[in-house]
Amino acid sequence: MKTVKEPFATVEELQAVWPGMPAGSEDHAELLLLDASQFLVDLYKREVEEASPATLRRIVTSMVRRIMQIPDTILGYSQIQQSTGPFQTSYSAANPHGDFYLTAQERRSLGATRGKAFEVDLLAGSRRAHDDYKRTR
Repeated sequence: MKTVKEPFATVEELQAVWPGMPAGSEDHAELLLLDASQFLVDLYKREVEEASPATLRRIVTSMVRRIMQIPDTILGYSQIQQSTGPFQTSYSAANPHGDFYLTAQERRSLGATRGKAFEVDLLAGSRRAHDDYKRTR
């Protein structure tokens, strides 16, 4: 398995697309950028090799931003309800555990959703037996 040595985006690039990034979270962001880059390579190695650096940067910064924007108060919860008198507030977290994921648009831009035609030679190595069988029919 290929190990990523440099993330596909820098902390400065993340800050450029997310001006509201919390101050003091640069080290955390750097680690997440590296992990998100490795996540892409692990799942979509061929597509990553064919993708442009700009596409990889956009996807990785989006993945990390989604994780860093999850408030610590909802990590681990899939639903929260609060009641005060007659008033109720409900929250349902989209990613309560802070997992990496790609949106459908990101998978499309990476080329990971396109079906590709292929064939499998089930008789590889026994072509002669196959040809003999066809002649007897």
